[in-house]
Amino acid sequence: MQDIRGSLRRQSLLVALVCVVCDGALFVIRGPLGEAGWRAWAVLLGGIAVNAALAGAARYSGWVALAHAVLYAGAPLLLCTCHGYVIGNNAGILIAGYRAGAWLRPKPAVLALAALLAGVIASCLEGGGKTAKDWRLIVVDVGVSALLPWLVGRYTTARRAYIADLERAADERRQHEEEAVRRAVTEERAAIARDLHDVISHHVSAIGVHAGAARLGLPDGDSPVRKSLGAVESASRSAMADLRRLLDLLHADADAGQPGLDNLDELVETVRAAGLPTRLTLRGEARELPGSLDVALYRIAQEALTNALRHGDGPVEVELHHGRTEVVLTVTNALRPDRAARNGHAHRGLAGIRQRVTLFGGQVSYGETGEHWQLRTTFPVEST
Repeated sequence: MQDIRGSLRRQSLLVALVCVVCDGALFVIRGPLGEAGWRAWAVLLGGIAVNAALAGAARYSGWVALAHAVLYAGAPLLLCTCHGYVIGNNAGILIAGYRAGAWLRPKPAVLALAALLAGVIASCLEGGGKTAKDWRLIVVDVGVSALLPWLVGRYTTARRAYIADLERAADERRQHEEEAVRRAVTEERAAIARDLHDVISHHVSAIGVHAGAARLGLPDGDSPVRKSLGAVESASRSAMADLRRLLDLLHADADAGQPGLDNLDELVETVRAAGLPTRLTLRGEARELPGSLDVALYRIAQEALTNALRHGDGPVEVELHHGRTEVVLTVTNALRPDRAARNGHAHRGLAGIRQRVTLFGGQVSYGETGEHWQLRTTFPVEST
């Protein structure tokens, strides 16, 4: 706002200076300075004063227009005995009329126009010559020197107000559209959250309850069935925790916590509990990563370990390397001898990993290496 005000102030000063120079130079070149004496100097100094007033604040535009009208009407009275005289504010009165039309409210603007019309008409009548004897020339002079600049000023103001109304209406429409989109997204997220809660959470909870009941019904001992049922319970609890976080996110809960690399140990422990030998190796100096990248690395590791559980065999090696300019996550697992072709779910999981990596400008590679399957993702980070 200060820059705009300063620019307007400098432009007003420039306009006033141009009017002072042009009107003053014209009067010195063509005016009767030597013939009229002090009266010519009075008109010249008066022109300089009223033109300099054009640099004043907008609220004084009416008074400035009145001053120009007075000088325009009074100059012929002072110079009437001279031949070939010019008025000292020919350019200034045009700018004064424009300012009055553009910057004043309707009533003050009309009063300023009336003063300008009176001043120009008086100047035409007092000057004598052809103009005073022909009413058509008076009308043309009044239109050019007073009415036209005032009308241009009013048009500029009306157009500026019209554009401002259009911009305001466009802003309101855009805000309404954005609000409608946000409301629709919120309603859709709420519907998804409701379905997740009513359907998936019910079945996952039932799986955990039945697995716990079956485990308690078994005789004491370290049997493989008891271990498997314990792994099912653990996996169902982890699934419910993740589901609650997703539900919080869908309900737009700002405090909802997303799992990150700090939860990588828990993820690996869950896979071990499911019966798949897994080892986590951390290399380099850990650093604080952006929250979205932290979550993305966790989700990629989760997807890779899930694929290892479904389609691979142990042992599983999870390596997280914090480099100076990159973070590398590598997951390697053995392949089952009797493995079948990957199903559609595996393809969707790998596609999701590619999307996450692309989002952060990273690189991903995966595939069989002999009897192993390896997934390697690289994310660029700022050097420390």
